[in-house]
Amino acid sequence: MLPLILLLVAGGGASSTAEASGDGCRVGCPLALASYYFSAESNLTFIASLFNFPDYTPLLPYNPNITDPNYVLTGTRVSVPFNCSCRSLPADPASTFLAGSLAHPLSGSQTYADVASEFANLTTAAWLEATNAYPADKLPASGTINVTVNCSCGDKSVSPRYGLFITYPLWDGETLASAAEQYGFSSPEQMELFRRYNPGMDGASGKGIVFIPVKGNSLSGGAVAGIVIACIVIVIVGIWLFAMYYRRQKMRKSVSFSSPEDSVQLASASQAEGIKVDRSIEFSYEELSEATDNFSMEHKIGQGGYGSVYYAELRGEKAAIKKMDTKASQEFLAELKVLTHVHHLNLVRLIGFCVESCLFLVYEFIENGNLSEHLRGKGYEPLSWASRIRIALDSARGLEYIHEHTVPLYVHRDIKSANILIDKDFRAKVADFGLAKLSEIGATSQSFPTRIVGTFGYMPPEYARYGEVSPKVDVYAFGIVLYELLSAKDAIVRSTESTGAQSLVYLFEDTLSMPDPKEALQKLIDPRLGGDYPIDSVLKIAYLARSCTHEEPSMRPTMRSVVVALMALSSKDHELTRGLELSPRELRSG
Repeated sequence: MLPLILLLVAGGGASSTAEASGDGCRVGCPLALASYYFSAESNLTFIASLFNFPDYTPLLPYNPNITDPNYVLTGTRVSVPFNCSCRSLPADPASTFLAGSLAHPLSGSQTYADVASEFANLTTAAWLEATNAYPADKLPASGTINVTVNCSCGDKSVSPRYGLFITYPLWDGETLASAAEQYGFSSPEQMELFRRYNPGMDGASGKGIVFIPVKGNSLSGGAVAGIVIACIVIVIVGIWLFAMYYRRQKMRKSVSFSSPEDSVQLASASQAEGIKVDRSIEFSYEELSEATDNFSMEHKIGQGGYGSVYYAELRGEKAAIKKMDTKASQEFLAELKVLTHVHHLNLVRLIGFCVESCLFLVYEFIENGNLSEHLRGKGYEPLSWASRIRIALDSARGLEYIHEHTVPLYVHRDIKSANILIDKDFRAKVADFGLAKLSEIGATSQSFPTRIVGTFGYMPPEYARYGEVSPKVDVYAFGIVLYELLSAKDAIVRSTESTGAQSLVYLFEDTLSMPDPKEALQKLIDPRLGGDYPIDSVLKIAYLARSCTHEEPSMRPTMRSVVVALMALSSKDHELTRGLELSPRELRSG
């Protein structure tokens, strides 16, 4: 643990000016800021996720003007910290430049232009294509690209006073001079200095990137305080993990994968099928490194906001290893806490962990990808209607278990199609418990405030506005997943320029409000189903999803009620099928 803390402090406090190498660079600097234009569709959680942060907390020290993270005025410039390093173009390794590289998962039919728009013009479609291996017309539907945001580390030959720079994209009506004035560069001498940091920039242009110097070359006091807090958190994590390791060493028992003698049936659910509690294996770094060829690209199977995922075979079992950034210690603890103690047939199984050098979680390998890939990815066969119902039911059962059958209860907080894994038999398992919230309340109807995390498009109103968490947060997100299963569309649908982006909730609500919803509904159904579905069942699923996404949390059903409804729909028994037609009151009472 100590080396991790030292690395964190050294990485945060060091300052290094880029050294010129021809027209390129040799080294970068540990900190640059991106100026993100806050639009009406933005929120801090979304911006933080773009820059691979687990939440918006790391942004706050750089934005003292934001007093309430839940209410940010449109047009505000949000400063986002990122690492500025020396990089090269894939097609020309000798051509180097300073930039930050951010892993960005694609969804649906996203283009480079769509991604550039999400990043508020901090990059361009042409620059994204130049810095990625994928041609613009061959982007993978559910792959990951690198978003390159240019940056500056200064030039001591221009001035030694500046070491921190803001990457500032000009918007319509802005010029080099107006951008300079916002940051106090107004005199002729200051403007000349500003131009020297931006050679070749057209002063009258309203487009392009401007590098704005900020005095000093180290972190702000608020950022340093944030690092100190992060260090304290990591120390606490270290103490907790050491205590857990000591207890295991004291037991002196060898542990194998899910062996019957190592599994303890949950006392409160001894009759429930597929529920068990296991001890987790503590792996060594050497074992994980050897199994992945030193975490080589050949073994890499995924990239997320908290790190990378690698395929491995460990002790005779296929496994997925999540290598997490040190900043994700809270997410690491959340997953470890939930999945070490609670297992269920429809929850991904945690095999073990490692805390050497980095934070690692080792899961069972689910070889068939995730639901998002099957619905929208290229190269996947369309899911049949029966498979979609089965996947919905499996996922609902996993959520019902953590909501109602564990002590204490848990709220997942990041339910989405990408976090529902599909095995070789097309059975579903809920995954990614990094944002799971322990519910210290006695009734599932109550809620409690917390910081806002999760995925844009899946958040219910009470959570996005006020940070209120209850199991109904997961119910809302599950309703979005049901809409995805019906339509194969993203949670946020990008339509024409005139209408802009729309949520699935809005699209289906509009359709279900029509005089003949059956006919209108068929226009939203995934065309890859080819009409091979019972329209009455489709309508029932749509109504169930609408109940789940009701604006009022109290009007949404419990996951138990959702499971009952889906079981009725999947049954061939006519009497059970009739049972799906529950009234909203019956759904809520569960």
